[in-house]
Amino acid sequence: MTDEVVMPAAEGVRPPARLQHALLASVFVIASCGLAYELVAAALASYLLGDSITQFSTIIGAYLFAMGLGSWLSRYVGGNLVRRFIQIELAVGVLGGFAAVGLFLAFAAQTGPFRVLLYLAVLAVGTLVGLEIPLVMRILKREVAFKELVSRVLAVDYLGALAVSLLFPLILAPYLGLMRTGLLFGLLNVGVAVWALLLFRDQLPRSGGLRLAAGASVLLLLGGLGVAGKVSDMAESWLYTDEVIHMESSPYQRIVVTRWRDDIRLFLNQNLQFSSRDEYRYHEALVHPGLGALPGARRILVLGGGDGFAVREILRYPQIQSVTLVDLDPAMTRLFSTAPLLTQLNGNALKDPRVSVINADAAIWLEENGEVFDFVVVDFPDPSNFALGKLYSTGFYRLLERHLAPGGRVVIQSTSPYYARRSFWTIVATLEAAGFQTAPYHALVPSFGEWGYVLAGREPPGLPSAYPEGLRFLTVAGTGDLFHFPADMACLPMAPNRLNEQSLVRLFEQEWHGAAR
Repeated sequence: MTDEVVMPAAEGVRPPARLQHALLASVFVIASCGLAYELVAAALASYLLGDSITQFSTIIGAYLFAMGLGSWLSRYVGGNLVRRFIQIELAVGVLGGFAAVGLFLAFAAQTGPFRVLLYLAVLAVGTLVGLEIPLVMRILKREVAFKELVSRVLAVDYLGALAVSLLFPLILAPYLGLMRTGLLFGLLNVGVAVWALLLFRDQLPRSGGLRLAAGASVLLLLGGLGVAGKVSDMAESWLYTDEVIHMESSPYQRIVVTRWRDDIRLFLNQNLQFSSRDEYRYHEALVHPGLGALPGARRILVLGGGDGFAVREILRYPQIQSVTLVDLDPAMTRLFSTAPLLTQLNGNALKDPRVSVINADAAIWLEENGEVFDFVVVDFPDPSNFALGKLYSTGFYRLLERHLAPGGRVVIQSTSPYYARRSFWTIVATLEAAGFQTAPYHALVPSFGEWGYVLAGREPPGLPSAYPEGLRFLTVAGTGDLFHFPADMACLPMAPNRLNEQSLVRLFEQEWHGAAR
């Protein structure tokens, strides 16, 4: 016969309400922790593996399955239930708290199959979390009527989940990071165990081992919090072959700048954005074939491009009166406005009096703003996830068209027509479905390989007859060659990328993962 006695009480007399309230408060905390571990794992998988929809869906599905397994296994938990509950809280706190740390180190060190380790961690933590609520209900069941018990426990459980679902994207992930967030909630789980040790000390004979384990867990997690920044930096350095000279996490992305001799490189979420040795090729090709054919252009809009390189190229034209740069992340524009090494590269373009920097979501800004522009540069990251994919959709391009002045042009960076041929021509088809006349072209950027762009306007775009002085890559004579595609990059008939389908994101993932193999 198992011992499920919870608290001493005279027959027919309810125990002090404060103990019931304490257990319900514990439910709130453990529900918060359970969801936090789930969100940390899903966000980590999305950050490291890409394709956020797939990662969140599979991680959450596996986690919920594991919780169901834990709930089913709780029927076999016997003995002193308070003792078992405390043991499980300590295990959840340590394993869940350090899961993000261990997974990030494993990914950075490239030790073993990362996906296997990821799902093993998710299943282990989810199973332990699934044990918690059934044990609390069994502890309370002798003192609270079943109907009241279920309503109280589930109500508090859902409130805890709501709190974390709001805090995670707004505060925890952006400002603490995934490692510290996991460790913080691990500490909260261990805190519940310590609280239970104090509340039920009369029912826990020979609890010295539990107290020792609880103390060790607290110290371990506090130590983890103390060194999380150094561990993150160390793991990050393993991912890059060059010296890391700047790293920071903004609410939107992980920004890393590396240096090897005279080569400065920018990585956003581990994806290379430029190499200082050849970025001039990318940005000259991005800006000048379109802007060089518009001698009357005065007002320019740049969407993305927070590094200021596209703005640097635009400012070569003396007739330009204003450049509006809309970039989501203030950390990017601040970094490239203030860091001497980087402002030297972009010619301090973001500080030019003709330039206005606006930190906002480009789609929302276009919706709320009525200005029109002679030339628009769209320099977003590749459509590697659905948040970016919407910026390559027919809906976004129709919105963009409303901001073009008569005779205006837009240029879109459009990934590689060699490595992601179907993705490239999907972008072309999307622009055409939105009503644009297009002129696709490409240029060789050694750091990236063959790279693609699309010029678009209400009328067929023309070619420039002159370029400003100082270009290192483009010539008027060679510009026409950029618009010719060899057989292995030639046009493919593709369907446009529509917002409700986001076919481009799936194509992009398939092609780039295939290229990586």
